[in-house]
Amino acid sequence: MYKLLGIILGSVLISFSFNCFLIPHHVLSSGISGIAIIIGILTPLNTGLINLLLNIPILIAGYIGLGKRFICYTVLSVLVISAGLYFIPVQAIATESLLSSLFGGVLTGAGVGLVLNCAGSTGGFDIVGMLFSRKKEIQLGGFLIVLNAVVILISGFFFNWDSALNSLLSIYVTGKVIDAIHTKHKKLTLMIITNKAEEMKQSLLSSIVRGITLLEGEGAYSSEKKRVLMTVIAKEELVNIKALIAEADPHAFVNITETVEVLGLFRRG
Repeated sequence: MYKLLGIILGSVLISFSFNCFLIPHHVLSSGISGIAIIIGILTPLNTGLINLLLNIPILIAGYIGLGKRFICYTVLSVLVISAGLYFIPVQAIATESLLSSLFGGVLTGAGVGLVLNCAGSTGGFDIVGMLFSRKKEIQLGGFLIVLNAVVILISGFFFNWDSALNSLLSIYVTGKVIDAIHTKHKKLTLMIITNKAEEMKQSLLSSIVRGITLLEGEGAYSSEKKRVLMTVIAKEELVNIKALIAEADPHAFVNITETVEVLGLFRRG
């Protein structure tokens, strides 16, 4: 239930950002939504309806590679965004286009990140980015920035280059906020030093799908023999694993470091 509420909240936030910060100043969002904004500005058609129509073929393609549940969540997000764009009045909150670009980018990134963390997406290029991020170790926000360069060029030719540059700034901020919120590409290395290695090992192996390496250790001052468990996890797994560690051995010493890259077999989920 919390995932559905998160997807709805994130999608409403995106719609609000579009109609109150971006569209009034001809600032584009990324991907399919940006293209929908262009068509909505240049024609009498409603942006929400265009966004829905453009996403239909992409949703059908994504069903094959990303699964039924993911696409169902994505369909919900696309419907909520399209409805929000249709019903929320297009009314500028701020008169300064630069401030609107920055704040609109932050709100859009927060909305997209929330939807992604709830196992869905906002459709369009997000689906393409999710497909690539599952195959390779890439940051989704940075990938979307590159993928959306064509939207900036279209903005410059159809409107003016001030709008294009503001759109570039907004999309860049959106990507950075997505990377701050969406954590599936981030990995952590855990070094667990414990006197209860077997209990710790069984507790972790029964609850997570990660490999664990056992090392021999010795206290420098006490010369006491200890076992060290080393494993690499996805960042969103940390809360659950910390609870498991505390339950197996409340006195365990745990060192947690951010991992730059993982080579070899690693289950991405």
